[in-house]
Amino acid sequence: MGARVYNTAARRWQGVGPYYAMFPTGFADSVVARYTTPGDIVFDPFAGRGTAVFSAAHQGREGIGIEINPVGWVYGKTKLRPAAQSEVAVRFHELGRLAPNYHSAAEALPTFFHHCYSRRTREFLLAARENLDWRKSSVDRTAMALLLVYLHGKRGQALSNQMMQTKAMAPDYAVRWWCERGLVPPDLDPVDFLLSRLGWRYAKGAPSGGRSEMHLGDSEQRISQVHATLMQRQEKVRLLLTSPPYFALTNYHYDQWVRLWVLGGPPNANRVVGSHDLRGKFESSTRYRTLLRNVFGSASKLMAERSTIYVRTGLGEVTLDATLRALREVFPDHRLDTTMQPYSKPTQTRLFGDSSVKAGEIDVVMTSN
Repeated sequence: MGARVYNTAARRWQGVGPYYAMFPTGFADSVVARYTTPGDIVFDPFAGRGTAVFSAAHQGREGIGIEINPVGWVYGKTKLRPAAQSEVAVRFHELGRLAPNYHSAAEALPTFFHHCYSRRTREFLLAARENLDWRKSSVDRTAMALLLVYLHGKRGQALSNQMMQTKAMAPDYAVRWWCERGLVPPDLDPVDFLLSRLGWRYAKGAPSGGRSEMHLGDSEQRISQVHATLMQRQEKVRLLLTSPPYFALTNYHYDQWVRLWVLGGPPNANRVVGSHDLRGKFESSTRYRTLLRNVFGSASKLMAERSTIYVRTGLGEVTLDATLRALREVFPDHRLDTTMQPYSKPTQTRLFGDSSVKAGEIDVVMTSN
């Protein structure tokens, strides 16, 4: 594959932000282009960072997504309607001025944060955590989205000590790894760092999401809101494009715990009870099967008579069986075809000593008869 090209606003924004098990942007673009025409509606009830929704928007369709994890929602919502660059820059400067007020709080953070971030960065993160109203303010949400993108990653490319960009590691493991290698956090000015990234992101302009929308919440509850809106408008969905979380494969709090901390969560990787504690949904086979039946069942009420359902899922026994059963039950009048999608790169299980070859994924495509 050739080098990525970032010569348009859409190309510079579609990759915001790093997210475990995210849709490849090129994949979403190709599916939307193949199965829809301009003006059609594309729906993703497990939207993640909003890749399918953004793909629909920048190709002249309307994307509608629902995401339960606030990290993904911040990314997806921001990409559709980023605030003005100048306003975001002002906000970063304001946070920089507020940061010294958090000196004591920065010193009191757990050991992980002292090894992961410099003092100046810890203070800045605490200022952002307390002052950015990312739920209600477009400017604050855009600032938060870009901060989350660079919260951790490779040395020199992020605010943190060396760490994966897509997935946060366990605090004890990370500290031990850094200490064994003598790695210390980069002592950089977080405002200057973020402003430089801000300039690159906006260099080709900012995308416009049109009527596309990202909803924060549980699909089992929020689809009814989408249904009411489309009923009022007398419109239907042409393409359901999604990838449900795979059964017992990942933990969305653990994977994103540092970013969730910046959004107001606890300063550790411990599981928490709340809107993004997904253990009951994705680690109980009975609950997982019920989840898929409920979500796909509710989604079926949104679909046009002639429509396509495109689901990328895993080959794990429960994941695949639950997905196929739910889809066949909910869409009995659609023809079902499958295409194998073997992994082209090592999976992230290698981080935990499992380097065995994985079976890959499968695309389930259902079209109207």
